[in-house]
Amino acid sequence: MANPADIALEKAARLEPLDDDDAYALLQIPASDLPSLCEIAGASRDSMHGRTLTYSPKVFLPVTNLCRDRCSYCTFRRDPEGAGEWTMTPDEIRDWSRRGHELGCIEALMCLGDKPEIAFRGFRDFLETHGVGSTAEYVELACSVSLAEGLLPHTNAGLLSKAEMERLRPLNVSMGLMLENISPRLRDRGMPHHHAPDKEPVRRLRMIREAGQLAIPFTSGILVGIGETEAERVASLLALRRVHGELGHIQEIIVQNFRAKECTGMAGAPELTEDEMVRTVALARIILGPQMNLQAPPNLSPDNLVHLIRAGINDWGGISPLTKDYVNPEAAWPAVTALRALCNENGFTLEPRLPVYDEYLTEDWMAPEMLAAAEGVRSRRGFARIEGAAS
Repeated sequence: MANPADIALEKAARLEPLDDDDAYALLQIPASDLPSLCEIAGASRDSMHGRTLTYSPKVFLPVTNLCRDRCSYCTFRRDPEGAGEWTMTPDEIRDWSRRGHELGCIEALMCLGDKPEIAFRGFRDFLETHGVGSTAEYVELACSVSLAEGLLPHTNAGLLSKAEMERLRPLNVSMGLMLENISPRLRDRGMPHHHAPDKEPVRRLRMIREAGQLAIPFTSGILVGIGETEAERVASLLALRRVHGELGHIQEIIVQNFRAKECTGMAGAPELTEDEMVRTVALARIILGPQMNLQAPPNLSPDNLVHLIRAGINDWGGISPLTKDYVNPEAAWPAVTALRALCNENGFTLEPRLPVYDEYLTEDWMAPEMLAAAEGVRSRRGFARIEGAAS
């Protein structure tokens, strides 16, 4: 009798959906079988997405790097008046958005720390001077500024309430929140999320589900290499698959690998090997199925790009010609010309995309004004032939 892993692989090869038991059975596949795993994952991707890989030309706007959470691996977060602390003013957001638009960018990524107004009186004063009462309201202002400069906002503001997302929906083509991992164990003492109340998995999953209830095209994903087990990675992917199965709103899932950074609690923690990252991506493709848009950030695995393609991704995420990756500032974006050449050499084309995928460009998924803005950009295919990316 065939073992459960072989049965699961045979089902995946036939493009049949896997149940939860099948997904966990895949963990029995030995590391030596990685080429076979990638072959099935790549074929699954090709069956739905063909031989086209995509990326989103973006401006990364760190609206504020103040955050009440203290994750053990993070260098984005700052304290008030600390070195590198920065809250962007509306004028700065306008200037960076205008410059990005001139360089062919389409996406304005609004990225910021979780609920700094709860922890810092000075930030509450800053919000008051700009006529708003919360971080979410300030993001609303930032989105309107970027939208006026011709960019399409995508907000990743940490945990938001359903009411806050509802207010932001008319100013965003999509929104996002990384689940990171479904295991509450990572919040235990000594674990990376112990001092991060907004990384409570139940709360993050609730927000992801509420975004679906509001019909918001949504990006989520897992962060791998922070102390989780491989079974916990599978559990996290299954949790996202389950929510998407209920509500249909998760437009893409990111598999993001942890990178150790100096001056953090996890500076000496081991990173995933290249093979471990490839295996995780291949498992994600097989578990999530051929239709899901699956992304791996190219700046975090610069020497592993060909193998990530073979493992089944169809998207590289955001790449900027103007702004660095403020979450991983040591990891420069690849030049789009070089990335396109690599894709071509491996039988794929590379195309720019909107920060919302085409299948969500309908009245069911977007506010009318945002749908009109996105359709206006989409009508100009070839809109973003960015030929380089600066760090």
